Amino acid sequence: MSPTAPASSPLARRRALTFVVLIGIVSLFADMTYEGSRSIWGPFLGTLGATGAIVGLVAGGGELLGYLLRLFTGVLADKTQRYWTITIVGYAINLLAVPALALAGNWPVAAGLVILERSGKALRTPARDAMLSYAAKDMGGAGWAFGLHEALDSIGAVLGPLIAALVLFLHGGYRHAFAWLLLPALAALATLAIARAKFPQPQDLDARPAPELDDARALRDLKIFLVATALIAAGFSDFALIAFHLARDHIVASDAVPALYALASLAGGLTALVLGKLFDRQGLSVLLWVTLIPALYAPLVFLGGPWAALAGMALWGIGFGAHDSLFRAAVAQRIPRERRATVMGVFNAIYGTAWFAGSVLLGVLYDVNPLYTVIAALVLQLAACPLLWSLRPRKRSAR
Repeated sequence: MSPTAPASSPLARRRALTFVVLIGIVSLFADMTYEGSRSIWGPFLGTLGATGAIVGLVAGGGELLGYLLRLFTGVLADKTQRYWTITIVGYAINLLAVPALALAGNWPVAAGLVILERSGKALRTPARDAMLSYAAKDMGGAGWAFGLHEALDSIGAVLGPLIAALVLFLHGGYRHAFAWLLLPALAALATLAIARAKFPQPQDLDARPAPELDDARALRDLKIFLVATALIAAGFSDFALIAFHLARDHIVASDAVPALYALASLAGGLTALVLGKLFDRQGLSVLLWVTLIPALYAPLVFLGGPWAALAGMALWGIGFGAHDSLFRAAVAQRIPRERRATVMGVFNAIYGTAWFAGSVLLGVLYDVNPLYTVIAALVLQLAACPLLWSLRPRKRSAR
């Protein structure tokens, strides 16, 4: 934000906060639904006859497809200006595919529903993030808006797998767990309907002039930022590889691995609130530190013992929470309102593709020697630091 920007009125700040909290609650219930599903659909496919290769292909391919689709869904949102319609349809597909897994009779149907769930998320994410960005100015900054959203989102990411585990403990069946996840899915859609009724035109939350993106310097900075985020994503291991390592080498008990994932989600959500405020005050320099420090997750997790793994997972969660909130905030700050969903979609596609490619690379290196995985993860993430440093705030006349 420009230091000369007009102060928001108390009413505008309250409306912006209400909008972000409502969308955050939607994300909380949504994460309960699909994160709960993701914690169990792998073994569920196994009970239907799917092989490990099929499960890996569905998981990796579904994530990659979901990220690549955002290239097109972001453009669709900006071209049509139907942000609410696209968001609601995307959430409906994303969430209702989960309880439908309870009815799947074979693994191809179940795999199709998993991919459908990822596709629904791809449809609604750029439009939803664009709407969130409209509230950023009156919230005090994009960092705080996306940080608060990430914190609420992370609560759902913690609760969802725990709910699925509880249902399995009580009923002993995957289908029961998928069926129970219909409840948070319906709660998310109901909250989304309330948000739609209360804020039919979220663009009105951001009525002030947007930043320009026409000059060569701004475009160059955006490209540097996207390259930096791709390097960071490539060096950030998927949790599946971490869980595989911890279980294979008996670093922690197998039943403690999901608890470490919950810890990471909690750490990411809590720190997103603090980091969001810091980002609004200090800008992209915050991203430099949340790249340097969380990069240490790799040696701690892959080379250390139980306590090192605990610390490494906390850093992994902090890094993931920072990426999911601050990177979106950085994009929102730099992009004009009418092109925000498009660039959000491009950013998500680049980040997701780099993460997928990096996860494959780190997995291949792990099979050779875990030390190589650590080196690659560190090199990729540290290579992004000079790029982020070059984007630090420069003295220039206030607009």
